[in-house]
Formats: sequence, C-alpha cells, structure tokens
Amino acid sequence: MCYVAADISLYRTMSSTVENVVIIGTGCAGLTAAIYTARASLNPLVLEGPQPGGQLTTTSEVENFPGFPHGVDGFQLTQNMREQATRFGTRFEQALVTSVDFTSMPRKLVLGDRTILAKTVIIATGASPRMTGIPGEKELFGGKGVTTCATCDGAFYRKMEVAVIGGGDSAAEEALFLTRFASKVYLVHRRDSLRASKIMSDRATTHEKIELVWDAVPVEVQGVAEGSVSGLKVKNVKSGAERVLPVKGIFVAIGHIPNSQAFTPAIDVDENGYFKAQPGSQVRTNVPGVYVAGDCSDHVYRQAITAAGMGCQAAIEAERWLAEHGG
Repeated sequence: MCYVAADISLYRTMSSTVENVVIIGTGCAGLTAAIYTARASLNPLVLEGPQPGGQLTTTSEVENFPGFPHGVDGFQLTQNMREQATRFGTRFEQALVTSVDFTSMPRKLVLGDRTILAKTVIIATGASPRMTGIPGEKELFGGKGVTTCATCDGAFYRKMEVAVIGGGDSAAEEALFLTRFASKVYLVHRRDSLRASKIMSDRATTHEKIELVWDAVPVEVQGVAEGSVSGLKVKNVKSGAERVLPVKGIFVAIGHIPNSQAFTPAIDVDENGYFKAQPGSQVRTNVPGVYVAGDCSDHVYRQAITAAGMGCQAAIEAERWLAEHGG
C-alpha cells in the first residue's frame, strides 16, 4: 500500500480539530516524546491506556536509571516524567486506540465510537510480558519476587537462590546475568534441551551456578500468605513428580507480546509482531509522519533508558516532519 506524504496545508482549515502530535502510551518512551514535543510548542495529546506509566509502574525500585544514585520507585519515576510533560503543556486523555486509518491525511485514530485526527503520530504502546498464569504469579508480581527483567531486578537477589522459567535465548541470557548476583539459578524448561542458540545453550548448561531443571513446568508460586516469594513448585512432565525450588526470586522469560495489534496492517511488523523501523532509523515507520518508540519496537534491550531515548528520537523526527511539511 502506498502512503502519500500530503502537504499539511491542505487541511489547515481543519486545524481546530486536527492534532499536531498524538502520542499513544505513557511509559518512558511516550512521556519522553511528550516532554520534547511539548517543549517544541506542539501541544501534544497523549492517550494513555489501561496501565498508565506502563510496565515500569510495577517495579518497586529502579536502580539503573541515570540521575537517581539511590534508586527511584518505578511509579514515582513515571509520575515525575508525567508532571514534567504537563508543565510544558502536554494534554492527557485516557483512551484506547482500537484501529487506525493511515491511508490519507490527516491520520485517523479510532477510539471506539469516535475518531481523532492527527498530523503526526508516535506509537509507544510497549509490550506485555508473557506470563505462565500459575497460582501466586499475579499476586507476587512486581517487587514481591516475581519479575520479567533480570537486568532491572537481579541485583536485589544477591546471595539468594532464584529461578528462571523458559528455554530460549532470553531465558539463557537472564540466567547467565543472574549468576552475577544469585548464589544459585534454577533454569526451568519443559523439554530436555534448550531452544536457545548453541552458544547460549552451552554457556548456560555448563555454568557452575546454573542448575537445569529439565522436563519441568511451573505449577505454583509459593509465598502469597507471606507477601513474598518463598518457593516455586514445579512438575516433571514425564514422571508427574513435583518438587519445590527454595527460591526467593522468579524470573519469567517466555517472551513478550508487543502491543501492536490495533495498528496492523497499516504499520509493518516483523514475524513476532514488533514494529519494523525503516532503514537508517530506529523510529520511522513505513507511513510518513508516524513513528514508533520503546518496547513495542525494541525486542533487544527493553530498558527504561533506551525507551526514553527512542521517545526523544521520535519526538524530534515528528517536529522536523511538521516543519518540513508546513505544520
């Protein structure tokens, strides 16, 4: 499908109803984009979904975001960014984009029973971690022992035993990273060999701190009554035997689901649903004037600081596109 970068002057008569910039998402990527576009006097509108602040709000303490030598609460960090964006004139609205029409100018965002028109759009909808769904997982997620990010939370488990659930490259990487802190890492996988690449598999299976729990599936996260993880019950898929791993931390590494469904097929995605950036850019999409930022397009780093950096890039790109096209 061909998209034409129409001159914005064609619909200047609609300026009272057409937004300069609509940002979808209020994690680090979306809020950084809001700060930059607001400071550029673009009067951005930010649409926040069912979880304002994104995944970071479920992290009790963030120790690796620059500028906070003693760490910062995840919710407080996003709240600070929101206040900063508001200070420069950002408007917020709680709404969920159900579909889009990017075939003409202005771009159309459908919010259920109404439509918002925009000259430029920044999609920063993030990704949702795949979870196991076992009892206790939801209750103890976020600061209570169950997490999806070793880079974010691994340092909290120094000299403790932890478990990683998964068998791909991500799980192997998480397990290896955790050996820097944990006294022991159980790697729980439902098969008798890892799906990870050979080099990652070799590193994980030969590491002295990693115990492979083969042919096993998680059954229950224990510790709900105490308010923090006290163990992980697993079941052998061949024998049916159960055992409890005496862990204090559980890292779920079975993948993420990018929140991209409402924007396809208008925006190109890869085989896993992540938005595809155009060559030479991390944030440009196949639709002129539409940009992506954060975990919805980044399946490699998935960090708050890298999401913020992408939000900055997307904002600058949007500002330049508007300037070049008469916005």
